[in-house]
Amino acid sequence: MAIIGIERLVYGVADVAESARFFNDFGLVRDVDQTGGDEPRYVLPDGSRVVLRRRDDASLARSRIVGDGVHEVIWGVRDAASFERLCRGLSTDREVTVDDEGIARFETDFGVPMGLRIFVPYPIRTAPDPLNSPGNVNRLNQHRKWRLRAKPRTIAHVVFACPDYEAGDAFMRERLEFRLSDAQRGFGRYLRAPGSTAHHNLLLLNANAPVPDMDGQLKFHHANFGVEDIDEIMVGANYMARKGWKDSHWGLGRHRIDSALFYYVPSPAGGEAEYGADQDAADDNWVPRYWTNPLFGFAHFVSNMPPFFLDEPDWSFHYITDGSIPSDAETPAASHA
Repeated sequence: MAIIGIERLVYGVADVAESARFFNDFGLVRDVDQTGGDEPRYVLPDGSRVVLRRRDDASLARSRIVGDGVHEVIWGVRDAASFERLCRGLSTDREVTVDDEGIARFETDFGVPMGLRIFVPYPIRTAPDPLNSPGNVNRLNQHRKWRLRAKPRTIAHVVFACPDYEAGDAFMRERLEFRLSDAQRGFGRYLRAPGSTAHHNLLLLNANAPVPDMDGQLKFHHANFGVEDIDEIMVGANYMARKGWKDSHWGLGRHRIDSALFYYVPSPAGGEAEYGADQDAADDNWVPRYWTNPLFGFAHFVSNMPPFFLDEPDWSFHYITDGSIPSDAETPAASHA
């Protein structure tokens, strides 16, 4: 149970000032204790961080990632013994360097620079309003909270489009002990850090899938920032719109594959930033599923329904009970193209 989740995301961007303006509006809080350097750094309530650097900054990890976005993921490790064990294993076939912050950096087999750092998250507490429904009163003589801004509490997951996402899946599970949560045929692999209860902390998408923006190149896709509930998602979405940021093309939705509510906002820092809430929690008793129709797994609903969602996707999946994942070599069953 060594790796517990994301300790920080390091972005490489063309326009640092505009990217900082975006994350300020998105609800991230600048690190007031930052010492050294003028790169914008943000710290979330659980202690995880977002760092913005110019793409040509010499301190940014060199990588095969194309375009702006996250260029390095630092994973939090529970304790020193686990940190040393993972570093020893990685150093058998690749360079592992440790910097002054105690971050052990390396490059993965699938081209994404990563790092490990001993990390004890701060406890975070939320108190979603009780839900009323017909015949089921849980909130009597009490209105729901009124909000002004969204304030993300944690970095829930990060997503990359990978040319060889199956090799990436194998690396994360074999070398960093991640668990498979779910697999979508021809589309991607959802992976959970062993010490996390999030449905997934990393999603590796098929960069050659027949969907928009997938062009076969290694790219950052999006990062998910966890908020309390649907109200906070939409207050954040409305605030971003008032500040002039482009609306999500999906609008509000709920994924079927992890039950999570989502709202994506296109970001000048690359890819999208996602407000997320109410995702499934999982541990080693979770039974992974293989979704033969990616569209069925993608969404239970979306508010901005695209033409290819006019017909209900086929309900098609099965549980992976023997640990074997079918080959994704065949063409995906559904396309967004």
